[in-house]
Amino acid sequence: MADNMATAQKNKFTMPDIDFKTLGPAIALLALCVIGYMLNPAFLSEGNVTNLLTRSAFIGIIAVGATFVITAGGIDLSVGSMAAVIAGLMIIIMNSAVDTFGTGVPTVLIGCGCSIILGIGAGWINGFLTTKGKIEAFIVTLGTMGIYRSLVTYFADGGTLSLDFGIRGTYRPVYYDSFLGLPIPVWVFIVVAVAGWILLNRTAFGRYCTAIGSNEAVAKYSAINVDRVKTITYVLQGLCVALATIIYVPRLGSASGSTGVLWELEAIAAVIIGGTVLKGGYGRIGGTILGALILTTIGNILNFTDLISNYLNGTMQGLIIIIAVWLQRGSWGKKKNKTT
Repeated sequence: MADNMATAQKNKFTMPDIDFKTLGPAIALLALCVIGYMLNPAFLSEGNVTNLLTRSAFIGIIAVGATFVITAGGIDLSVGSMAAVIAGLMIIIMNSAVDTFGTGVPTVLIGCGCSIILGIGAGWINGFLTTKGKIEAFIVTLGTMGIYRSLVTYFADGGTLSLDFGIRGTYRPVYYDSFLGLPIPVWVFIVVAVAGWILLNRTAFGRYCTAIGSNEAVAKYSAINVDRVKTITYVLQGLCVALATIIYVPRLGSASGSTGVLWELEAIAAVIIGGTVLKGGYGRIGGTILGALILTTIGNILNFTDLISNYLNGTMQGLIIIIAVWLQRGSWGKKKNKTT
């Protein structure tokens, strides 16, 4: 009885363990918001917050797809180039459809439909070459990254592909309009994030991704169709890239060889910052959302201060990836030591 009371008294004054892997991204985002406000109170203005959320949507949507790929032990370096070639082909298709369908909604829907088909097709190519071709995902997506970037440059003849001015007026609301106070891109991000969370955490497919990323050989012995699941993750990635491209094109109304540059770096950074393990076996959609917001917030803060050049945004993202992976390695090493 006395021992039980002593144990209870000890537990009463013991600090609970804090899961920094889960809370870390949220704490980091909160700290960044405080820093941004201290540097410039306009950081928390309605206009700036709306702009920040809208810009986060592009990378956030792509990063949701990347979460599945990385959780299953893969990697996709082609997402930025994929977005560029999809945007270019969308513009070409919509401009060609003007003579038949005019500059109204049907032409825009044709372009959006082609974007989704192209995204799914590009994702399937990456998945097929990785699984059936037995080529490392890093090599496959590095190759397709160069192919897609070259193609959009070829289509634009080294210049820029511009959307027909009449279509821009019809397509413009997809990026610039709001619904219930939130920009449409943010709503698309929310829908994709919720769907991704359900798929990863509440379906057999999500469990299969985790199992494959943890130990692919064991997953095969567990009667999981590893090749099919991994291919589907790349298809999901392509679909997410297509959706991000659909809401990106009306922003500038153009595409060129520089469209989507470093989007793959930002997507991977968002996933890793959010707590998804780079080597696979563990993924967090909620963390990925926070990671995308963190990256956009860092870029936004750099615009508000002269302490660090905005041109060093890529440097900051690269450092964040290195630090996040290093912290993951340390946390997983501690867990391994505890289990042994």
